[in-house]
Amino acid sequence: MSVNAISTCITTEKVAESREFYVGHFNAEVTFDCGWYVNIRFAECSATLQFMAPREGQSPCNPAGLMYNISVPDVDEEYIRLTGEGLIPVMPLEDHPWGDRGFAVLDPNGVILYLFSERPASDEFKKYFLP
Repeated sequence: MSVNAISTCITTEKVAESREFYVGHFNAEVTFDCGWYVNIRFAECSATLQFMAPREGQSPCNPAGLMYNISVPDVDEEYIRLTGEGLIPVMPLEDHPWGDRGFAVLDPNGVILYLFSERPASDEFKKYFLP
């Protein structure tokens, strides 16, 4: 199989809130919006997310345990910006021995958004990276 792209679609009662959250805080661009289904794109990396209101017989997504890892050039800058915009971290900004510095916030659906910048891994973790 040859895969052209892969993306996540969250079935949620919070389609409008999700759209505004990602457009407002993450500079996402709306590429399709029919009210009950929204597609957003992150222009810098061409990643997409979709949010869809439950259709007949469908349940909203239970995002417990779902985490998006978002690589950014300067995680400290994003921490200052996002906390300044009122987002409350659910994981503190800190260095991690596996090779990043990051923090996490929640989106309107309860999805954990882990923002990070790469750092050199500690000697303990370097052995786990494959060539």
